[in-house]
Amino acid sequence: MKDDVRTDRQPRLTTGTRGLDDVLQGGVTPQRLYLVEGTPGSGKTTLALKFLMEGRKARDRGIYITLSETVDELTAVAQSHGWTLDGIDLFEMVAEDEFNSDNEQSLLHPSEVELGETVRGIIELVERTNPARVVLDSLSELRLLAQNPLRYRRQILALKHFFARRKCTVLMLDDRTAEPGDLQLHSIAHGVISLEHLANDFGSERRRLRVIKMRGLKYYGGYHDFTIERGGICVYPRLIAAEHHRSFSSEPVTTGLAELDALLGDGLFPGTNALLAGPAGVGKTTTAVRCMIAALRRGQKAAYFLFDERLATLMIRSKALDMDLQPFIDNGLLEIRQIDPAELSPGQFASAVRSAVEEDEVSIVVIDSLNAYLQAMPSDNFLVLQMHELLSYLAQQGVVSLMILGQHGVTGDLRSDIDISYLADTVMMLRFFEAEGQVRKSIAVIKTRTSDHERSIREFSIDGNGMSIGAPIRSFSGILSGSPVYTPKNDNLLSLETGDKAKNE
Repeated sequence: MKDDVRTDRQPRLTTGTRGLDDVLQGGVTPQRLYLVEGTPGSGKTTLALKFLMEGRKARDRGIYITLSETVDELTAVAQSHGWTLDGIDLFEMVAEDEFNSDNEQSLLHPSEVELGETVRGIIELVERTNPARVVLDSLSELRLLAQNPLRYRRQILALKHFFARRKCTVLMLDDRTAEPGDLQLHSIAHGVISLEHLANDFGSERRRLRVIKMRGLKYYGGYHDFTIERGGICVYPRLIAAEHHRSFSSEPVTTGLAELDALLGDGLFPGTNALLAGPAGVGKTTTAVRCMIAALRRGQKAAYFLFDERLATLMIRSKALDMDLQPFIDNGLLEIRQIDPAELSPGQFASAVRSAVEEDEVSIVVIDSLNAYLQAMPSDNFLVLQMHELLSYLAQQGVVSLMILGQHGVTGDLRSDIDISYLADTVMMLRFFEAEGQVRKSIAVIKTRTSDHERSIREFSIDGNGMSIGAPIRSFSGILSGSPVYTPKNDNLLSLETGDKAKNE
């Protein structure tokens, strides 16, 4: 949040850009001058055109004054988004002999003249058209004409006072061609919105937005991811968990397996998250799906965010294990979203989760897996903090969250590139161990913040009948360390024929 000034009663002018009005907590103050800065390709023109189109809906006359682009280029941008610029006046302040009187747009001659004449041309144009919203693109041309900072600043100030008298809301676009550290425009403008366009070593480019200043208004500071889609810019406001609360039942819910409920103490509690950690192939995804199906059968909605494997593989394996997910997809209780982490920003992911919770009213969220999410975006230094904010949000919404974390190795000292266990309310550890010449699997709950959980380690198996969990293992020690030692006490391992007997029955 910025500024302590109470401005709730001030009128707001919406920008028309999805998410940006949320960042600005309603929009901008009307009849002020704002600076939108960013490198070429960052989305300034798209944002400005949407601003004028939003004014058109409110019957505010808008004009777009361009000093660099042509009318044809602006029209092409609009067409790429499926827009029409009818009702918006486009004025091209460049010398072009090929234009004729048949064009609807006015032509002002020429921009190569003295800066003062160019500014006077803009003033005369505004006086003649009397607009409510104005876009001036771009200030780099005026800066070149000015030739020195003092003259440039005086002319911008003159424009600012003129627009204020005319009661215009103005967006001035700047492509950051000024010397680094030049903040003259920042001091003049009522508000400053900065757009950034970054290239990763792999994957799609990353775009983010920051409101640097907004006088007299509260807004959400920091960086907010955004994308340019057909239809305009989509801003994904930074998630602030503290602002999202709702009441929910704290009664535990079953996982669908009595033995797993016993390990957890009372099952899974709404508003908590569980981390399933273990090596590849041990059954982390199957365990998460088993818990999710129990919720689906209770009529609750679930969202599954799949980062690692293909959706078809998950569907085939789940059906083979007597956990068919297709019926729940068909009746609308389950949404599985296949995600390419190289194409998704953290802000987009948080927005997708928030949409599932608030719009689709899901009660359980599965993230499979954290490895792909956290490692696929190495340029982001605070992904763990963003995950903390996301998990806090889900907890305050009463959602059960299941997170899968893969570890290196199969047996022995297993390690992970990341340590996110401190964020988890419950940690389930899945391990391989060997007995009687067979590779077996074990599960244990090593941490829970909600109940007095069982301290024992249980063996489990996965077959065509689903997941089966046995009694606590008493005859082995050192399973979690990866070096189990067999000390015969009583034979309580799962029978190797258990799956075959179940199939025959």
